[in-house]
Amino acid sequence: MTPTQAVTLMKIGTKPTTTHQTSLTIIRRAARYFCEIADAIHDERRMMRRGAAVLRRFEPFTKQQADALEQQAKDYGADTLATIRNVLLDLGQSLLHDGDGYLAALGFDGVCDVLNANTVEREQARLEGVDDLSDLIFVRNLEDSASHRGEDFKRGPLFEACLEAMGHFIRTAPKGTLPDPFAPGEVFGPKRSPKLQLV
Repeated sequence: MTPTQAVTLMKIGTKPTTTHQTSLTIIRRAARYFCEIADAIHDERRMMRRGAAVLRRFEPFTKQQADALEQQAKDYGADTLATIRNVLLDLGQSLLHDGDGYLAALGFDGVCDVLNANTVEREQARLEGVDDLSDLIFVRNLEDSASHRGEDFKRGPLFEACLEAMGHFIRTAPKGTLPDPFAPGEVFGPKRSPKLQLV
């Protein structure tokens, strides 16, 4: 897919005559395309940084070349990555809030079909009463769930879009409006010790 084709797809997805199934499929395909471009840029940057690390071994003679290569890695694809982050942010915000009503229009199974959710994870989510698009995509990460079963990390283009939106929300939330994750009893905070029972 080329950038022009991606833009054309996105335009088709926003037409009022486009079905919810087609629209969500297009969003998924476009997000995958942008994630692939971002991954390629990050791979190229890592290669440049590895080259700079090799040059660092021969300092001070190679310091100038190593510095130049590190700067080149930092600058490489920066504008493209900024554009991709904005696109993923918009997609992620829409998906987290389900502003287009995908779940209502397609139903649980229809959304899972578009996400290519595995039968096992799909039924587990159904039994647990999941009825939210963000829960399916972001919390449970059911997109292509069979391909990453048992992994310790979440992935997928729609997950990446939601992650971008969630990160933006956390970074821009007014101070004091979010709970402190390091407070006692919170996710990263010290665990509360059980109260002693007097017999």
